[in-house]
Amino acid sequence: MDEQNLSTHLPLRRRPTIFSRVRSRSIKMSSGPEKPVARPAGQCVGPLPEEEQKDVSDNVLDPASNVARTPQTPIRRKPRASFSGFSHAVPDFRTIPKRMASQRKSPAVANDFYHNDLDFIHQTVQSAHEKSTDEHSMWDEGSHPHPHPKAPGWLRRCVSTTFRHRRRTFDSPSRPATAKWIHNDTCCIPTAAIRASPPTLPENGTSGAAARAAAAAQNEMLDYLRKYKKDWKDRKVRGDAESGVGIDTRSADMESTMARRDPACELPKELFTHILSYLDAPSLISSELVSRQWYSSASDPLVWKQIFHSDFRPQTQTTPENSSDFQVGGRGLGNAQPDQDWKRMWKVRKALHQRWTDSHAAAIYLEGHYDSVYCVQFDEDKILTGSRDRTIRIWDARTYRCTRALGVPAKSHPVPLPPLTGNSGPRPFTRLFSQQFKMEAKSMVKPPLYHVGSILCLQYDDDTMITGSSDCTCILWDIKADWKPIRRVRYHKAGVLDICFDKKHVVSCSKDTTVCLWDRQTGEQIHRLSGHRGPVNAVQLRGNLAVSASGDGVAKLWNLVSGSCVKEFPSKDRGMACVEFSLDSLTIFAGGNDQVIYQFDASTGELLREFRGHSDLVRSLHLDSANGRVVSGSYDTSVRAYDIRTGNSIVELTGWTTSWILSAKLDYRRIIATSQDGRALVIDFGYHLPGTELLEQHSRPEMSSLSDEVAHLKVDS
Repeated sequence: MDEQNLSTHLPLRRRPTIFSRVRSRSIKMSSGPEKPVARPAGQCVGPLPEEEQKDVSDNVLDPASNVARTPQTPIRRKPRASFSGFSHAVPDFRTIPKRMASQRKSPAVANDFYHNDLDFIHQTVQSAHEKSTDEHSMWDEGSHPHPHPKAPGWLRRCVSTTFRHRRRTFDSPSRPATAKWIHNDTCCIPTAAIRASPPTLPENGTSGAAARAAAAAQNEMLDYLRKYKKDWKDRKVRGDAESGVGIDTRSADMESTMARRDPACELPKELFTHILSYLDAPSLISSELVSRQWYSSASDPLVWKQIFHSDFRPQTQTTPENSSDFQVGGRGLGNAQPDQDWKRMWKVRKALHQRWTDSHAAAIYLEGHYDSVYCVQFDEDKILTGSRDRTIRIWDARTYRCTRALGVPAKSHPVPLPPLTGNSGPRPFTRLFSQQFKMEAKSMVKPPLYHVGSILCLQYDDDTMITGSSDCTCILWDIKADWKPIRRVRYHKAGVLDICFDKKHVVSCSKDTTVCLWDRQTGEQIHRLSGHRGPVNAVQLRGNLAVSASGDGVAKLWNLVSGSCVKEFPSKDRGMACVEFSLDSLTIFAGGNDQVIYQFDASTGELLREFRGHSDLVRSLHLDSANGRVVSGSYDTSVRAYDIRTGNSIVELTGWTTSWILSAKLDYRRIIATSQDGRALVIDFGYHLPGTELLEQHSRPEMSSLSDEVAHLKVDS
């Protein structure tokens, strides 16, 4: 090749500085096909031989003088501190920025620099090409070959840098799969690097070609992944290295450099203790293991008091203004002393809850009545039972001794009790019997007023007890005056089946199908409520509202001010025998002959839920709103407890008595049920559980004296 032809194929080119960066552009198709560039005869595909490369580099023409001259050695300067893009490059390639940063003195010198740099880049790319021929490409071999082998990421970024700023369009940069690296000084179709493949750099100085080729190649790769790779969405496609979009700048060691401080040491103890009070109990127990400072704050009684109340203290409910203060059973919240061990109390309540779930309880039988036991109520100190033998017995709730009997027994000797048989369900882990048939003379009290019929119902608070009998009368008793009877009232023509009262009023129901409202202080009748067509078996009172359940299969809600029926709650089949009214007057529970317990909305009358499981008449209901349970007793000799929030059965105890269950009440640790066989059954889930005395509102006697008192119990394991 002569010098004149060589000069025609080497276009003039302005050399840019390294500080000018060209923004990546999308590929732009030319309006028409580009004319093919004429190639000299004998042009071969592939790298030029070393002899020809040397000839070309030695015969560089100066466009101004048109005389061949030897290229000058570029001035080497100290590397710029700001140029850090090739910090991991090979040593030979680090010299490119120095030569690129050389000052342009003349077009001839610039032309010499341009050709020297271009040849050096070609040699570096060819070396990388030979090293990466054995590496595996991202494209499937055979089916989708790619023209470029792998190359390091720094090399792709270096050689894809554009050296011209003149804008020019061209055809698609895609090349046939059979194309090779074409070394030509006049023209070359630009193709960007993909992964480790080296790019094809346009040697004719086309401005922006590398950026457009990179975008086109990226689109081709995504199209291929969508078409042939099912898991292409799971692949992480690198972002544009030049623009910085998609580059993850997060450091793996970022978390290690974060400041970590112990709040127990940095914060005041009062503040840190208050923060711990918002944890739940398992998290608080785990936090005690962190350090001594954490243990000291996490074991603070104030923290555990907050945890205990959040787990076991009932939510505040809006109760009627005139509601009585009577409480069935205990609350299980302790005696509210400043030195209480709240953490231990929490553990005892959790152990009790687990015993409820496992139906793990002791059975204590109170034997002393001469006939069927119809009603019961209890607290932490005493248990009161009313029987068909016309007496009311008062039992000690801790020793289970009968301390008082009110009334004159109808029989002089008790009826033989049937023996207890085995049951198919859960059995008590121990049985205890308190036989109190023969009482001391001082314990048998014959008051001036007493019932001459069966004691069918009773209720008491801190001051007064009211009983209803089959003799159609009700008697008020003064508890603080050693159970002295106050007065007798008679407003019914048949037996009084149930009674309920608050601070002002007393509501009683009878077999005569009526409900009577009378004043608690004077005993005067206020209203007689009529509307039921059968015996009214149960009644409940909440402020100015009362609900009654009758054998006619309907439960009625009454307005006690006007004396009118507000709403009716019918059962699906047959009559109702029991009813419960929630403390907030929003929910009504009723059960009866259809073996189902209904839960109604008191405001709308809507049936909310049905509790099933009994196989005979549901005779008794009691709602424990504080612990979210409702207990039922049935003629199928079973006692069941349900979760009122979910409707699931918690406890199912069948066959623990020998006859019908006539009444059942419960608190946080016990269920007390009465039976037709003359026994009162205490189902104690806290029997022999250490720490239960901490949950009682009143302090217990010393354990030595208590052991002496319970020695009379007959144990049958």
